[in-house]
Amino acid sequence: MNPVESLDPDASILHWIAFDLRFWRTKSGLSLAQMAKIMNCTKGTVSNLEHARPGYRLDERQAKAIDEYFGLGVHFQRMVRYAKSGHDPDWSRQHTLYEQRALTIRTYEAMVVPGLLQTEDYARALLTAGYADDVETWVKRRMSRQAVLAKSDRPHLWVIISQNVLDWPVGGAAVMAAQLARLLEISEMPNVTLRVLPRSVGAHLGLEGTFKIVSVKEGDVVYMEACGGGRLTQDLTDVRKYHVRYDRIGADALPRNSSRDLIRRAMETYHDAVAQEQP
Repeated sequence: MNPVESLDPDASILHWIAFDLRFWRTKSGLSLAQMAKIMNCTKGTVSNLEHARPGYRLDERQAKAIDEYFGLGVHFQRMVRYAKSGHDPDWSRQHTLYEQRALTIRTYEAMVVPGLLQTEDYARALLTAGYADDVETWVKRRMSRQAVLAKSDRPHLWVIISQNVLDWPVGGAAVMAAQLARLLEISEMPNVTLRVLPRSVGAHLGLEGTFKIVSVKEGDVVYMEACGGGRLTQDLTDVRKYHVRYDRIGADALPRNSSRDLIRRAMETYHDAVAQEQP
């Protein structure tokens, strides 16, 4: 399939911008070079914008030039404003698509086990607590995402989790014991680096929220979680800031072996709790 044909303007504001840019350019019979002259950029930039490639965002100056040339009022300028505000009617789908093509994934999680590492029971407990309309369907979707870790060209996954993730009893002791066993298993995979940020660190940047940096062939995209949804950004300045943020959080995290020891101790505590619950 032609990459342009795979754009879905109904699913993403960035795809909408890309689709409309190509539509108005081709409708007027303009080449990439001619369009680039109007926008005061290179024809490669125009092509990347039309493909909605990570790292390329239409700016306000370019949007104004396009609107003026085609007599569109503030059409492209308005879309750029929506894109900057993080408006996206299907953030989950876009996030998943990037995840499937990832070369590297760096994720920091403050409160719960990252979705790619969750067991079914753990995911089910979270989704039930979140009043998901069809829990089992969402559990299947979340589990299907984990196939990315088993691909022949699977990404390298860098994970930092807060110690709170280990101690918060999502689903109860039995569910947590199994979940932590799963974390230990995954931590031994050659493409996974898993570390724990201990509470003894005190105040740190990670207290401001969970985020993920996904690197694909075209560049990096950052996904920031929020109540009721999330936001994706490809802005180069934002991406650089989150790389620095991730490194600073990682500087306070335990080494891999020490992290496994902490996970193992927490798992044994849950095993003890399960044993005490049995008659």
